[in-house]
Amino acid sequence: MADVTSALLRRKPVGAFVAETGAETDGGELRRSVTLTELTALGVGATVGTGIFFVLEEVVPTAGPAVIFSFLLAGLAAGLTALCYAELASTIPVSGSAYSYSYAVLGEIVAYIIGWCLLLEYGLSAAATSIGWSGYLNELFIDLFNWEIPEALASSPEQGGVINLPAVFLVILCVTLLLRGSRESAMVNLIMVFIKVGVLILFILIAFTAFNSDHFADFNPYGMAGIVSATSVIFFTYIGIDAVSTAGEEVHDPKRNLPLAIMAALVIVTTLYLLTTIAAIGAQPVEAFDGASPELAQIMRDVTGSTWPSTILALGAVISIFSVTLVVLYGQTRILFSMGRDGLMPSAFHDVDTRTGAPRKNTLIVGTAVGLLAAFVPLDWIWDLVSLGTLTAFSVVSAGVIILRYREPDLPRGFRVPFFPVTPLLAIASCIFIMTGLDLVTWLVFAAWLAVAAVTYVLYGWHNSRLRHADTGPVE
Repeated sequence: MADVTSALLRRKPVGAFVAETGAETDGGELRRSVTLTELTALGVGATVGTGIFFVLEEVVPTAGPAVIFSFLLAGLAAGLTALCYAELASTIPVSGSAYSYSYAVLGEIVAYIIGWCLLLEYGLSAAATSIGWSGYLNELFIDLFNWEIPEALASSPEQGGVINLPAVFLVILCVTLLLRGSRESAMVNLIMVFIKVGVLILFILIAFTAFNSDHFADFNPYGMAGIVSATSVIFFTYIGIDAVSTAGEEVHDPKRNLPLAIMAALVIVTTLYLLTTIAAIGAQPVEAFDGASPELAQIMRDVTGSTWPSTILALGAVISIFSVTLVVLYGQTRILFSMGRDGLMPSAFHDVDTRTGAPRKNTLIVGTAVGLLAAFVPLDWIWDLVSLGTLTAFSVVSAGVIILRYREPDLPRGFRVPFFPVTPLLAIASCIFIMTGLDLVTWLVFAAWLAVAAVTYVLYGWHNSRLRHADTGPVE
């Protein structure tokens, strides 16, 4: 029994990670072609879009104007966690994000479970954003051509349709771009990030011209329960913090650039979220956030009495959500790449195309799975599961900072969490607090997912782990 426990908790040394990924030699299996600016844009690209362009209609009815506090609470928890991510990313600058950090600090079985949490988090997030993309694409078609996609082709069967075809189309576009390589994907994402930030700034400026402070009169109608419940839904949008760290093997000077990109993305995202939320509620009464249509576009139409601003916003949302889906799919392929390299997933996930430097088979498999989810699964239950997966990964990363600081205090670190150990402890506490706002069904589905992960580890991961078989050579 002791031998089994020891094997389950076997850790992959930090030095082994650094050596095999070329973190100090600018080498590695994946091409190091991503700059600091592009890396920051990956974080912004994976975050701005889902939380603002269509989640307001979900959370404003839950918390009222106090949803502003929900965004602040989510930003605070994400900020504390971002500091922890920055330290581990500068210490273990590899692909795989929380999976790889857990493997180095907490052991193989924990890393495997966290890897599955990330697969849930990224896979459902990509499906959810592509589903939400359909709504804004319809809004754009109505404004431009006075025509909308038939419901049968734009909704899941449960929502009265046959297939969500626009969502599938978006996934195909993202997969096609990812197959061309990380450099090309990062450059396209950078352009889309500039567009989406510009569109949100335009919305903020126009919405503030109709600002009515009376909309904030009944500020907190549902109390702390409403604020925490809304925060639990919102939190999934901060997946961008983790997404930055998945690019650890494709960015130049990762020990410097990973922490800088994580913190820069967090500041940009939180600022945009708060300003957009305040402007939206100031321009439209809380009662009008009923989820009937993409709210920001409707606000633009109501404020200006014209269709052109809402057309621009709908176009910006289409581009923005494209960017989110692209980066989230990218992140999931890199996590599977790392797990495949360690033998905990089939070797097909680790294969790299010699011409493009992209994990081709991996990307096609991920795209197919996400495309099927987006085509046939409704949106309403996805957000909470993504949030729970994100919060779990964030909690483990924060705990990892504490453990690694005490276990290996002399490891080279490009960044150190300030006010240690208070900051990581607060990060863990804030994540657990937000988790309390999730309902029982979400926890049960999450538990079932982890049970599947445990069974898969027993049937496959345990027998194929390269680390466990290190003494007898790599497993083929």
